[in-house]
Amino acid sequence: MHLFYQPNFSEISALTDDEAFHAAKVLRLREGEAVRVTDGKGSWFDAIVQQTHPKRCDLKIVQETKQSSRPFRIEIALAPTKNLDRVEWFVEKATEIGIDKISFFYTKHSERRTMKLERLQKIAVSAMKQSLQAYLPEIVEVGDFEKWILTLSKFETPISQTLTKLTTQKFIAHLPNDQVPEHLLKKALPRQNCTVLIGPEGDFTEAEIQLTQQNGFQMVTLGNTRLRTETAALMACHTLHTANLLSY
Repeated sequence: MHLFYQPNFSEISALTDDEAFHAAKVLRLREGEAVRVTDGKGSWFDAIVQQTHPKRCDLKIVQETKQSSRPFRIEIALAPTKNLDRVEWFVEKATEIGIDKISFFYTKHSERRTMKLERLQKIAVSAMKQSLQAYLPEIVEVGDFEKWILTLSKFETPISQTLTKLTTQKFIAHLPNDQVPEHLLKKALPRQNCTVLIGPEGDFTEAEIQLTQQNGFQMVTLGNTRLRTETAALMACHTLHTANLLSY
């Protein structure tokens, strides 16, 4: 069955913009064909095509089902790499694995200080549909690292009411020369809200590391090897899923 994404589908019962064009011109769907739509907020809609147009495809909802949300929340915050292909790779793979929020910040050593979030959103939508998920991660640009850390609230808007009472764990992935922090897998508690910071290609400065520790971030390692930014970010995402899986 063909899968589509429409953020306000329950209100309009139609596909618009790129999804409508794909349905009408690429797939050439006709009246009476069955499709499935997600709103990116946990709902799946089984629907029947009523009429198609490159700018709007009207559908009739047959059934709505809710995909259960995870009993934990994952946010990976990272400094974007100079090569945008690496960032796009991370967004795609992290969405397939399952992630709730991706935040981009800029540090003293950042080589890139602008992002094209619209393209990353499209990549996330495609990955969400590919992996048969109904939750689209939030992708944001938070700007200056130090200002963001100082204004970061202990818990941002939850994705469901069941997460409002959970503790937020805050980690910074870093492997200093004079000590070996515990691995994220050992430090992360299951069924919690977790934020992990991943530094730029030139790493965090000592002042930035101290700032995070002064604001409640625990230093952790992702292993004994030096990882690229996007690899470390994906490793952190997968490790948090593993920590929760092992708790069952």
